[in-house]
Amino acid sequence: MADHSPPDSQDTAGKTGGGKSGKVADFRYKRPSQPKHKIRPGSNGKAANELCAPSERRQAYAALDLGTNNCRLLIARPSGENFTVIDAFSRVVRLGEGLAKSGKLSDVAMDRALGALQVCADKLRRRNVHLARSVATEACRRASNGMKFIERVREETGIVLDIITAEEEARLAVLGCHILLEGGEGPAVIFDIGGGSTELILIEPGGPVPRIIDWQSVPWGVVSLTDTVGEAKGPGLDDRIARYDEMRRLVAASFAEFAQRIAPLAGPEGSIRLLGTSGTVTTLASLHLELPQYDRRAVDGLIVPSASMRDISTRLSGMAPEELRNLPCIGSDRADLVVAGCAILESILDIWPAKQLGVADRGIREGILRSLMAADVEGEKSRAAVLNSRTGGAA
Repeated sequence: MADHSPPDSQDTAGKTGGGKSGKVADFRYKRPSQPKHKIRPGSNGKAANELCAPSERRQAYAALDLGTNNCRLLIARPSGENFTVIDAFSRVVRLGEGLAKSGKLSDVAMDRALGALQVCADKLRRRNVHLARSVATEACRRASNGMKFIERVREETGIVLDIITAEEEARLAVLGCHILLEGGEGPAVIFDIGGGSTELILIEPGGPVPRIIDWQSVPWGVVSLTDTVGEAKGPGLDDRIARYDEMRRLVAASFAEFAQRIAPLAGPEGSIRLLGTSGTVTTLASLHLELPQYDRRAVDGLIVPSASMRDISTRLSGMAPEELRNLPCIGSDRADLVVAGCAILESILDIWPAKQLGVADRGIREGILRSLMAADVEGEKSRAAVLNSRTGGAA
């Protein structure tokens, strides 16, 4: 699942979540039978700031990503320099539905998200999670009631969500998926099309973690773009095409400054390597493969001709909602959002017309897991060094 676990660029060991971006949420999920405490007890009854034995630190780690559209959880155990996923959960919650117009999270959307988070909390308890980080992204960043929702989540589920910055979101996405980048020379672009925003990251590959040269986040994701543009003005093909063109116009205008800024570094036209991590690229890759149903093993790490992704995007943009719902790998969950994703993807391909595109079904959660495990290992080494120095001094 993961390759070498690189060090985290943040000083994360022993920090708590729910505040400033970049902190590890060292949260021990309370069992329902336990009384409430100001400290965060773990399944073994220890406070979060107590040192655990090395064997305990090799228990399960968890990464939870509450996005504008999805709630996703991964629980894994270290396996040498890699990790093995032992449990996972994903549900479309549409937390950001209506946010573009109202500026706040709706009661219905928050209830949907809380239902999914209750499932996550139960899994975290049952899997005896040692160390976790739970993050929230664009919807909670933008919503006027975002922090109130975070507090409600803590009270009702015990999960401490850290509203991360767009920069941190970009960094974690790179950390989680860069291993799938196609080999080659020079800089590359990794992009993450989310529900409420899209991150574009120019990286310089090399070493265990690529260096981020430049990045940009724009407030256009599949939910925010769909809500802003609204439905087609009529039922006809021309109306659907006009709606798609408006989506592409908005996204292209947002990307323009970044595209101009990095143009000297991007190399000759068509030469830059692209890697996309999002439901949009994995869905379109599934259609490219003509899969009867989604298969992560077939999609994650796939290299697809960009022309094929454009052709599929153009075809989908002209289809009626009922036609989209009947397509395999789209269904009712993605039918009204996939066209916005296509518009964002095509805008990216307009800027960097690479011949092919890498597809990643991994990102923020895997980046969090690798950060947690690396930070825990470094902390263990530091504690061992301190213990050895004290022992040596006593001797």
